[in-house]
Amino acid sequence: MEKENVEREREKEKDSFIGNTSAENESNMQTIDTCQAAFLPIGASVSLLIMFFFFDSLQMVFAICTAVLATVAFAFLLLPMCQYIIKPCSTGQKISFGVCGRFTAAEILSFCLSFFIVCIWVLTGHWLLMDALGMGLCVAFIALVRLPSLKVSTLLLVGLLIYDVFWVFFSSYIFSANVMVKVATRPAENPVGMFAKKLHLTGLVRDAPKLSLPGKLVFPSMQNSSHFSMLGLGDIVMPGLLLCFVLRYDAYKKSQTISVDTGVPPPPTYVQRLTYFHCSLVGYFLGLLTATVSSEVFKAAQPALLYLVPFTLLPLLTMAYLKGDLRRMWHEPFLAHTTPKDVDV
Repeated sequence: MEKENVEREREKEKDSFIGNTSAENESNMQTIDTCQAAFLPIGASVSLLIMFFFFDSLQMVFAICTAVLATVAFAFLLLPMCQYIIKPCSTGQKISFGVCGRFTAAEILSFCLSFFIVCIWVLTGHWLLMDALGMGLCVAFIALVRLPSLKVSTLLLVGLLIYDVFWVFFSSYIFSANVMVKVATRPAENPVGMFAKKLHLTGLVRDAPKLSLPGKLVFPSMQNSSHFSMLGLGDIVMPGLLLCFVLRYDAYKKSQTISVDTGVPPPPTYVQRLTYFHCSLVGYFLGLLTATVSSEVFKAAQPALLYLVPFTLLPLLTMAYLKGDLRRMWHEPFLAHTTPKDVDV
């Protein structure tokens, strides 16, 4: 009896720990509301213009801020791997660093590895390291930001679609240059080289290359190995937020369909087997493929969201309408609707 009581207490402690952890993760999430979704393209346009007009005078600030953000984001990406490696030889206790806070051994290791990779990227400027840091930024943003409803998702993606099309296709008529391409392809001065010039260290100046900031993923073109194709991080993050939303909704809907009496979900029909996540994922792949082919065919920069948004959003809206979930998904579907305790008879 004593052993059973001890086991029950351990299970309760484990459940409470899991509940506290999930509640802490929920509190760390940043939910985009309707106002933020409407003004995000405007804020992105202002940031783009600042980088276009003042890049030469602020390139050192851009390079340092990008390196700091990339270090933190890539450490977040490496954290699960470091936790798995250190788990056998670590007690999980946090180490105090004074005003900086308390961190576990896995967090310290992931930060050191990330800092080392960023230093190598600063010294070499290699595009593979830049892509790795860019992927870290994407993963961190998608993990910490979420969309609450299909209405906010549609407003955000349509607004960014207009933003992307305007700055790629029509900005040259106003600013005599393609603002999006100019900002994306302009390299920044290497901070190591800038400091070396002030200290008159000519060897470091010669070896420190200019940095292409990790606001995009680059990969060699299929037709010309010396030419690189680009994919903006926003073209990954914003559809990725939509995929996370529909994945959450699929799990929520599955939990709602489980029978209360038996606890066993009913056998799914053919239509129910096709989830919203699979539909959106296939649409994202087809949109990305279409954008890549269009860039190679027209030999010009293409706004990727012009293809990604219709290929992901339109099939999702159609599927939600056919399944009868459009109204529920359009408004915040994860809010718990409480029923009144006192019911008038």
